[in-house]
Amino acid sequence: MADISEPAGLSPASATLLRHYRAQVMTRRVYSILIGLGVLVALALAMNYANAANSGKFFDRLPYMFDFIKNFVPRDPLEIFRAMFDLPSPYFDGSAKYDYTSARVYITDSLYIPNFIYQLIITVNIAIVSTIIGGGIAFCLCFFAATNLVGAGAVRWFMRRTMEVLRAFPEIVIAGLLTAVLSIGPIAAVVAVSLHTIGALGKLFFEVVENADMKPDEGLKSVGATWLERVRYAIVPQVMPNFVSYGLLRLEVNVRASTIIGAVGGGGIGEVFRLSIGRDYAAQTYAIIIMLLVTIIVIDQFSGWLRRRLVGNQGFNIAKESV
Repeated sequence: MADISEPAGLSPASATLLRHYRAQVMTRRVYSILIGLGVLVALALAMNYANAANSGKFFDRLPYMFDFIKNFVPRDPLEIFRAMFDLPSPYFDGSAKYDYTSARVYITDSLYIPNFIYQLIITVNIAIVSTIIGGGIAFCLCFFAATNLVGAGAVRWFMRRTMEVLRAFPEIVIAGLLTAVLSIGPIAAVVAVSLHTIGALGKLFFEVVENADMKPDEGLKSVGATWLERVRYAIVPQVMPNFVSYGLLRLEVNVRASTIIGAVGGGGIGEVFRLSIGRDYAAQTYAIIIMLLVTIIVIDQFSGWLRRRLVGNQGFNIAKESV
């Protein structure tokens, strides 16, 4: 007997396919419901554990979660801009909370750089130097990790495992270990971010190389070109636009990573931010947040514009059409 929900006029084979399709849809819905219930149960257990770990105060304190943000406000909104540009504060009482002028970095007797801008420059420099070093080393290693260029499995296996190890640990963990060896400062941050960048960009780079058109390589190989010549003239021109695009994207990530590393002694704006929020300096904290936000937006817009110039608008238009 045919299912009454089946459309009329279907052949037996089509009706069977329709029933199988509906059965699969129903099975998928059941699995989705079970997974959702599992997530809810896990969330309830996690919250119960958090409540027990906080001596039963977790749920009691939930209504006061945003009290810190509500109470952590500057005395005057203009104080944010005074702190940002090291301008004298009318509320200066001899304490460091309103002493913005003493942190100026003087270039000449009358010309100075505001301290937060100076620290932000250090953070951006850490990101740029780390991206150049990490990207350069990843560029050299990625060709040895590509299946279509290296026949020796041992070399390819070693390169890939090395990249996996380098990107396995977050930058802040590497920086924490390096500060014990290289002391506190930007050098440890540069090394930590560079190591992670080698692993992250190396993987992206060799995947781009593996998708390159090998016909130019075959042509150069047929006329006796060496492996380096084949890579230089057949592969590099194809992959460089994507390499630069990934490098610019990684620069944005490294700016954020350099800020976080600064909080553990890597120098730059992150360290100043940690001290400001820890000392309850509201105006200085909000000034740093605004500067970081503007910096990330500017870098994102610039890298997006540069990627368009290098890769072309075709890839971006395809993405828009698919939305």
